[in-house]
Amino acid sequence: MHLFYIPDITDGADLYTLADDEARHATGVLRLRGGDRVRLTDGCGGWYEAEIVAGATSKACRVRILSREAEHGRRPYRLHVAIAPTKNIDRYEWFLEKATEIGIDRITPLVCEHSERKTVRRDRGEKIVLSAVKQSLKAYVPRLDEAMAFRDFVAAADTLYRSRFVAYCDEGTPLAERIALFSALRDAAVDVSGAEFCVLIGPEGDFSPTEIAAARGVGFLPVSLGESRLRTETAGVMAAAMVQLAAENTTRND
Repeated sequence: MHLFYIPDITDGADLYTLADDEARHATGVLRLRGGDRVRLTDGCGGWYEAEIVAGATSKACRVRILSREAEHGRRPYRLHVAIAPTKNIDRYEWFLEKATEIGIDRITPLVCEHSERKTVRRDRGEKIVLSAVKQSLKAYVPRLDEAMAFRDFVAAADTLYRSRFVAYCDEGTPLAERIALFSALRDAAVDVSGAEFCVLIGPEGDFSPTEIAAARGVGFLPVSLGESRLRTETAGVMAAAMVQLAAENTTRND
């Protein structure tokens, strides 16, 4: 069944009218008609089974709620990735899509000393994220922030997250001085229930020594994503995948 986004549904409502863009997609693109079954999410864990009401058009498409579930697919952790948008915007948008499909709660675009891209369109990014939510059948829509200066983000993160990691490629720092991210995540997730992780991913030119020192100074643990030098967007996706795998590994071992 197809999934539609209904952020403003009222608790206990039996009928709901899809927003114009969702209605056009349902009736004009997918050709859904009265009696067809669909899934709905409010983006905050609410999950609904519903059917299209007879007489639906691209301008007015009502659905009847058949069942509802709270916290559908809730993960035992929360992940916030702060990442420098790439010079080629397609690569950053690819990260948004894939990280959402894997599972992520919040994304903050970082403006760093070596950033080649200083601005991004939040509205376009939100559409990509929402599309990925629907494609991967998720009940939670990740929060996408406005771009933020690295120094401001690090200062705020100091009080928000207990498990904080900074991934970088600085060739002057031996890998031996950085713990593997997967191992760090697994250790931090011994009590995975409610665990919150924040991972910093730098721009194509990497974080500057000053930025690395600033992150480490407020408790960000330096980590490695392996021996290969990864593109920014690949590193972001790897971080999301590693968090998921570490959480699953911890849960299986309990």
